[in-house]
Amino acid sequence: MAAKWYEVVTGSLEQKKQYRQYKARIEALPEPYRGAAKALDRYFMTVGGMTDGVTMMQMLGDSADLWERAAADGTPVRDIVGEDASAFAEEFTAAYSGKQWIDKERSRLNKAIDDAERGDQK
Repeated sequence: MAAKWYEVVTGSLEQKKQYRQYKARIEALPEPYRGAAKALDRYFMTVGGMTDGVTMMQMLGDSADLWERAAADGTPVRDIVGEDASAFAEEFTAAYSGKQWIDKERSRLNKAIDDAERGDQK
């Protein structure tokens, strides 16, 4: 019972464990893969905007898989991300259909416009 209450307040303990494992996987990468993975992680967290923890953990796990495979194969970082790393990151995150904070804002905007049109302004 206490674990349920705790998770309501702080979030999923399993996802926290998965996130720590993900971070450890990234730290274990050799350079330049570690640096590239950390840069993408920062971008995902800042721009990705996902609020669905399950989807976020899937995406991060897939990112770690990608960098581990690239390191094992010796694939150059630019062969992975291309010339425009932000475009790569946008395409990567677009493959995951989790709920994003912007979804809530889009709904809020649409409702506000509908309310304004009907004269239900608050």
